[in-house]
Formats: sequence, structure tokens, C-alpha cells
Amino acid sequence: MDLGECPKVHDLALRADYEQANHSKDYYYDIDAMEHLQSFITDCDRRTESAKKRLAETQEELSAEVAAKANKVHDLAEQIGKKLAKAESLGADGMVEESMKLMEEVEDLRKKKASAEQEYRNSMPASSYQQQKLRVCEVCSAYLGIHDNDRRLADHFGGKLHLGFIKIREKLDDLKKTVEGRREKRREERELERNARFGEIADYDVTR
Repeated sequence: MDLGECPKVHDLALRADYEQANHSKDYYYDIDAMEHLQSFITDCDRRTESAKKRLAETQEELSAEVAAKANKVHDLAEQIGKKLAKAESLGADGMVEESMKLMEEVEDLRKKKASAEQEYRNSMPASSYQQQKLRVCEVCSAYLGIHDNDRRLADHFGGKLHLGFIKIREKLDDLKKTVEGRREKRREERELERNARFGEIADYDVTR
């Protein structure tokens, strides 16, 4: 998903001016921001559901038992990808000890994944096992394959798209917690403004 270059003006001085002015008057920009972020998430979730539907229509249907084994492999692979991406990030920040501890956890997960893959492989014909089984990332709607290697998974979970959607979802949750009451206040102020304008128009008509 490429949103292209942001058309908005990014200026720290203007932001400082807004934060200062916001002490005396509520401009409700955070409500606008919440609605903007919600549109991103709604679009992403729509793509996720659409991708799931396509997979259900095109991929070979698995029995409940085999599907559970496949999901176990997927879950372990996701844990590996996330921890590996985090370990690399910590290492890049100079936190070597923390990074090495995570890598030890990654090694344990790799052993569990290898065992889960063997169970999954033994539960179906070789021809079916070789087919790539996909599922959709619930965060960013990208496809993940059951045969994806650690590098591919780390690139996904540590990538800009996935991390970006995590930040958007977290920020959206924060805004939702604080905005609802202020949104009602905004509606009341707009209603008062409309009533005031209508009153001015009525007074003008009476005096003509």
C-alpha cells in the first residue's frame, strides 16, 4: 500500500503555534485526525476481509485437524518474525544484551516451528504440502505464507508498512478514548453557531 507523499504541510513552528493557541480555544484537530486515521483502518480492514475471501475461494480446503496444524505453524512463524525484527532493532540501537536474549527465544521458537512443520507435513500428501498456504496479516492486510523463511517474516514485521499500521491503530485507539466527549461539545458549539446565524438573519428580516 503506497499512500504517496503527504500533501499536508509539516512545519514544527506551525505545530508549536497550534499547541499554544489550543490552550485558549479548542480547534478539534484531533477529531479530524481521528476520522482521517479511521478511514485508513477501515480501508485496510476491508482489504483484509476481501483477501481472506479470495483465499477461501482459491486455496485447497483443509480439514479442521490439518488447518489447526497449519495455523500452529503460522503462529510460530509470526512469533519468530516479530522477535527477530525486534532483536535486529535492539541490536541496531546498541542494546546487544537484550538483542541476544531475544535471539535465544527465536532459536527456541525455531525448534518448535520445525516440530510443528513436521506434524503438518505428515498430515497430508506431499503434493498438497508443497502448495503455498497463505493467510492475511490482520494488522496491514499483507499476505503471509506458511513456507516464508525467517528473513521474509522479519522484513514483514519490521517493515514500514506493518509498523506504520501498528502506530496508526494505536494512535486511533488513544484518540477514540479522548475524543467522544469533545466531539459532542463540538456538535453543540456548531448548533449554537447555526442558531446564532439564523437569529441574525431573522432580526435582519424583521428590521427591513
